[in-house]
Amino acid sequence: MKCKYLIIGNSAGAIGAVEAIRKVDSNGSITLVSDESNHVYSRPMISHYVRDIATFDEMLYRPKSFYDDQNVNTLFGKKVVKLQIDEWKAVLDDGQEIEHKSLLLATGGKPIIPKIKGLDKNGVHSFTTISDAKAIRERVEQPATKKAVVLGGGLIGLLAAEALLSRMINVTVVELSDRLLGPVLDPTASTIMARKVEQSGLTVITGHTISEVLGVDEICGVMLDDGRKIDCELLILGVGVTPNTQLALDSDLKVNRGIIVNKRMETTTPSVYACGDCAEPYDFAYDSFRPTPIWPAAYRSGAVAGSNMAGLESEYDNGTCMNSMDIFDFPVISVGRFNPGEDEGCDILYRLDEAQSVYRKVVLNKNRIIGAILAGEIEKAGIILSLMKNKVDASEFKEALNHKDFGLAYLPVAIRNKMFRVKKD
Repeated sequence: MKCKYLIIGNSAGAIGAVEAIRKVDSNGSITLVSDESNHVYSRPMISHYVRDIATFDEMLYRPKSFYDDQNVNTLFGKKVVKLQIDEWKAVLDDGQEIEHKSLLLATGGKPIIPKIKGLDKNGVHSFTTISDAKAIRERVEQPATKKAVVLGGGLIGLLAAEALLSRMINVTVVELSDRLLGPVLDPTASTIMARKVEQSGLTVITGHTISEVLGVDEICGVMLDDGRKIDCELLILGVGVTPNTQLALDSDLKVNRGIIVNKRMETTTPSVYACGDCAEPYDFAYDSFRPTPIWPAAYRSGAVAGSNMAGLESEYDNGTCMNSMDIFDFPVISVGRFNPGEDEGCDILYRLDEAQSVYRKVVLNKNRIIGAILAGEIEKAGIILSLMKNKVDASEFKEALNHKDFGLAYLPVAIRNKMFRVKKD
């Protein structure tokens, strides 16, 4: 088989690439290979599927006609097992070879599977694919399933816990660190979120992990590292994800935590690109290249890769990690470098109303916003993110950033007119 563009993966980054290619090249042949057998779907909606508030059709990220409309040849349920970069060939698990002129690795992330005795038992699942979600939903619909344990108190783990709790399952969350959502929140926001989580009815155990999964063929419980036993019929591994870089490693592409790329999303080999969770795109808030495992970044970096594959010069230079969550009806957003070290010389502005569970933190470096957290009230997140992306000098209005009513009116007229196209008063 031959094609002009080969895309490995079928999530947000791959779709961004397809759509970008077709804006430039309406006829070049595109082949897309995915080890999943499904039409592209929104992975952030997996928890909605488990909660039974969304069907798979409602999770579709693009219409069912998308691949036909974009003239994409799809190979679903197939896995690329080898890349012959020098010969511009990809070998599938069935022996088929695909010759191509340009390649995009959009292989995403893979769940972190800790080394725990007994993980091979029935009733142990990850929480990253629709296959996981279908298996979990089938499990919770069995009358015998009454208790579950979620390993991991990060975003994936809490979304899984919330979904299970909504299905009337008794849930215990086990987190190794001393607080929930450690990678995406600072200690103050984490404490506020922990109160909301525990008020929901979840049992939370921090500072511990699971040492063994109990049972014969079916899970009947877990043992913690301090010897405590927790009965359960279901275990969700929600520790997190890591860049899926195996193909790149096997092909001698340069890899750090993720696949190394430049701002064009091109790897160290010309005409070979990578995007999304498997790559390390440029992060403007850190002024460095680093993994940015969020859905919007995957799509945008894929679109940049696709544009360059088709010959239209494009750079990914305004992305940063942003986590937006609404767990147990409590909204929180964190973006950029929200927790800098004391030696970084940053100005940090706080506004905390513990009674209302409202928290705002804005981090500035040389009078430019590089990070923020908003909890409870998130309406101003869009303005703050725009100020970050545009690297606006905030010296004239810095102290107003944490004012309760901060908004466009607090910005100098010139900045409003330039950034938000606001008419002059």
